[in-house]
Amino acid sequence: MMTGIVRITLNRPGKRNALDQQTVLDVRMQLMQAAGNPDARVVVLAGAGKDFCSGADLSELERTRDSGALENFDDARLLGELFVEMRRHPLPIVAAVRGRALAGGCGLATACDLILASDTARFGYPEVGIGFVPAMVMAILRRSVSEKRAFELLVTGRTLTAAEALAAGMVNAVIPDGEFDAAVDAYASKMAERSASAVRLTKYLLYHMDTMSFEAAIEAGAQVNAIARMTRDCRQGIEKFLKKE
Repeated sequence: MMTGIVRITLNRPGKRNALDQQTVLDVRMQLMQAAGNPDARVVVLAGAGKDFCSGADLSELERTRDSGALENFDDARLLGELFVEMRRHPLPIVAAVRGRALAGGCGLATACDLILASDTARFGYPEVGIGFVPAMVMAILRRSVSEKRAFELLVTGRTLTAAEALAAGMVNAVIPDGEFDAAVDAYASKMAERSASAVRLTKYLLYHMDTMSFEAAIEAGAQVNAIARMTRDCRQGIEKFLKKE
């Protein structure tokens, strides 16, 4: 592990890193381990091979045709629980997207706190093409782009280039493919240098405000502000700042 950086790799390149139950369980387990690692500061999620993740495994989709409602519900919740756990995770999670991130794979990328995209990256929700609804990923997309852009992407199934995804507010940066790995390392390393307590509290508060009124969000902010002042990082930072002044 590079200092403070935990790497999680979707390792099914022959299947374009398609999501099956075992892959989802593996990611959840690795995230849990990262959360319990006192040396971890940031998680980088990437895909092996040419693509980030092509979505659901076709064999899994075939199995759902003959499954009952409750079995399908449990299967869907498995991925949904991963999305929730990513949002609640104490560490920032950075998606390093090269190649295709489609359907559930696009949802997995946008469930991360930040997305770094190679200029080869492509993003999209093609589910409508097979009469399916991109249901759980909709909750994430809706928080990443405008309502009208989200609707367009979901009902047309159009694939975005990395540049288009950047313009839509879906990704944080687009990097030339030849520089991608080094740039991801540098970005993650820079983030790992930040105050762990400040980053953790910031992530918690930002997402905790989702359903709050303005007044409740200000009150929650005041509470986190008070907690932050009592952390060692903040006290050391203030002392250092005052000495510098």
